[in-house]
Amino acid sequence: MKLVAAIIKPFKLDDVREALSDIGVTGITVAEVKGFGRQKGHTELYRGAEYVVDFLPKIKIDIAIDDAQLDSVIEAISVAAKTGKIGDGKIFVYDLLQSIRIRTGEMGSEAL
Repeated sequence: MKLVAAIIKPFKLDDVREALSDIGVTGITVAEVKGFGRQKGHTELYRGAEYVVDFLPKIKIDIAIDDAQLDSVIEAISVAAKTGKIGDGKIFVYDLLQSIRIRTGEMGSEAL
């Protein structure tokens, strides 16, 4: 089992969710986060004063999947989240040692 964590632009969330649904992903966890990468934030004007926004709003998606789904999930996220501009995000893949469905007690892949 794998845990896929993707950091994407907020306005791409619906596109990514639809792409994951199309390939059979049944559940995702979404969180609003802030951060920066190579773009290092940006400057904005507010009432005539310029200030630096260091941390940009992003969306973090966590998806627990079987190993067999890994390539299709990465492809779906990559295609749906891509704008071609800086700040499109990143995808991280972690080994998932165990999963347990609390309601039924199912373990491993059956719990996903």
